[in-house]
Amino acid sequence: MPHDRAPTLAVIGGGQLARMMAQPAIALGLPLRLLAEAEGVSAAQVIPDHLVGDYRDLPTLREVVAPAAVVTFDHEHVPTEHLRALAADGVAVRPGPDALVHAQDKAVMRARLGELGVPCPRNAVVASVAEVEAFGFPCVLKTTRGGYDGKGVWVVRAPEEAQVAFDTAAAAGVQVLAEELVDFRRELSAVVARSPSGQAASYPVVATTQLDGICHEVIAPAPGLDPELAGQAQAIALKVAGALDVTGILAVELFETTDGRILVNELAMRPHNTGHWTQDGAVTSQFENHLRAVMDLPLGSPAPRARWTVMVNILGGPTDAGHLYDGFPHAMARDPELRVHLYGKDLRPGRKVGHVNAYGDDLDDCLERARHAAGWFRGDLGDESEERAARRPSGAGDESEERAARRPSGAGDESE
Repeated sequence: MPHDRAPTLAVIGGGQLARMMAQPAIALGLPLRLLAEAEGVSAAQVIPDHLVGDYRDLPTLREVVAPAAVVTFDHEHVPTEHLRALAADGVAVRPGPDALVHAQDKAVMRARLGELGVPCPRNAVVASVAEVEAFGFPCVLKTTRGGYDGKGVWVVRAPEEAQVAFDTAAAAGVQVLAEELVDFRRELSAVVARSPSGQAASYPVVATTQLDGICHEVIAPAPGLDPELAGQAQAIALKVAGALDVTGILAVELFETTDGRILVNELAMRPHNTGHWTQDGAVTSQFENHLRAVMDLPLGSPAPRARWTVMVNILGGPTDAGHLYDGFPHAMARDPELRVHLYGKDLRPGRKVGHVNAYGDDLDDCLERARHAAGWFRGDLGDESEERAARRPSGAGDESEERAARRPSGAGDESE
């Protein structure tokens, strides 16, 4: 290896988050080595140095990180004991196992945030339907590990609705966490980056819309958010990042309650769907700052490039059998400033297969442009999409702004 070559960074997980780390890694001259779940997955398409294997297998993990100075993650599911073993081998695990466990286990997270005095919904680990009744209906039940994008999350209003959570948890060998059903005005997200040396950078607080537990739309910055609440949200994220010794990106999903409070919903310690707007709307994207942070390089500016940026996810629909690439001619011709990011993933109902970013000085214009483009790629614009009907069947859903009826999101976005 040439003596002036940058150290190798190992990335565990082959989803779109790892894929989107590749572009800033190229600019930084940073070699990536990937552990992918299968050949041809999203990140494996763009990172040539990859192995295919199971992240739950310690020898496989050791093989992929052997030439690397640092290891980071596309998801939070690597077993904690394996992370400790890698750290004992001398690999810089970032974020470390003592930090990452708070994103892996909701019960651990809630207990620690409570110790820190971070505002959270009322919560308790419950072991039976009777304990849920004692906690009080309505409430939200979550499996403590493994849930994402609304999976492993149930809103229950009666005892007979609660048993499914315990059946699911028992099958997975995990616990059930009960949380109050928060009366919230909207969901927010505060994304920060933190390096091992303690430098931190905070992005503007954004408003997010969830549909069926999946992040659908992000507006940066959150419209009409009281500056004091925005400051509280950023302060909470920075406090959590420092107290838990997070290295890399930390996304703190929040509720803005109807009575004007901020409560922490979930944590994610990796680039996050609510930060995808930064690829085109911030001076330094969350993906570049994640790489800078885990390699302990000086962080880039999180400042926005435009007054508004809107991100809308492209999801697979129930009958999708066409090609997303077919959407480019119309979308690009209609809006030359639009930015489209596709993940190289097979279409599947409800699956995140890409996103679009639109930025500018007029929020309504940004919303219309982003929603139109995402709808065009999904094929759900009705008569306007007839010219594409012969090439690609219609996708799913409408462009409705309504949020899932008071249904909290899961543990953030995931490789799927």
